[in-house]
Amino acid sequence: MAKTANINVRIDPETKSSAEELFSSFGITITDAINIFLRKSIMEGGLPFEMKQPRYNAETEAAMNEARAIMKGQIKAKRYSDAHTLFQELDAEGENE
Repeated sequence: MAKTANINVRIDPETKSSAEELFSSFGITITDAINIFLRKSIMEGGLPFEMKQPRYNAETEAAMNEARAIMKGQIKAKRYSDAHTLFQELDAEGENE
């Protein structure tokens, strides 16, 4: 039997639960996923993915924040009875710019 070493990791319960659900859909455990990550890191000679901050322009950032607020119910989303009405409003907004 191979020797093993323990790693203790503190992580918030929601992240742990989401990770368990994700990895179980692949048929692996969190321990398996961590082993895969560590082995891949060793093979790559560093992190097996690029680390960078996403950079968005102000308009995109504002749209993303608005979408998050709508998802949280902080802003009421507009609704249209049909696509024709939606496109009419979009065309009118385009004319005003």
